[in-house]
Amino acid sequence: MHALAHSIATLILCRHYKSASVRAAELVDLAEEKGSLYWKANGLIWQGCLSALTGRSLDAIEILTTAAAAYRSTAATIYMPFVSLHLARAHAELGNFPNAWHHIDDAIAGAERSQEKWAESEMHRTAGEIALMLAEADETKAEACFERSLTVARGQKAKSWELRTATSLARLWRDQGKRPAAHNLLASIYGWFTEGFDTLDLKQAKALLDELNT
Repeated sequence: MHALAHSIATLILCRHYKSASVRAAELVDLAEEKGSLYWKANGLIWQGCLSALTGRSLDAIEILTTAAAAYRSTAATIYMPFVSLHLARAHAELGNFPNAWHHIDDAIAGAERSQEKWAESEMHRTAGEIALMLAEADETKAEACFERSLTVARGQKAKSWELRTATSLARLWRDQGKRPAAHNLLASIYGWFTEGFDTLDLKQAKALLDELNT
């Protein structure tokens, strides 16, 4: 169950959602067989995150809310900022921005409190994406969130998070007519990678770079 859980996390971060979903279901089934509340809740958390990442926002909110309560009942706290991050994403997709901001704030505060900061950069990037989803997109706030995300990622030497945020910021700059700056930002981090080009993050970055080159 431990091995399954960590392989699911890796697959989610690589955005291999179909494979992650298969393993999450396997983890939940195995946890039920073994009578493990902790690992069942862990598996459900991954399923909730996958729902948020694949456009099933209502399912995500229902699963994550229930799974988080079960998870906390075991006194577990690890991954809770990651749960809040995906709840924020799901609420934003449904247009419920007060709840989205609440969960983003909860994710950032929870990471600071527990010092579980491995996804901190993604929290700030997601905040920036939410700012752009508003009826009147707040580009100033979005840019500030993306810049904060880049600072965190670079400080942690978290190249995958840096790439993801650079792609988000480059899109914003492209839309603002800052194509050379967008290209330079994204090219500098994309060029660092020597593998993983089958992952969605690198494919999207390459497609944006190609567009910015035209």
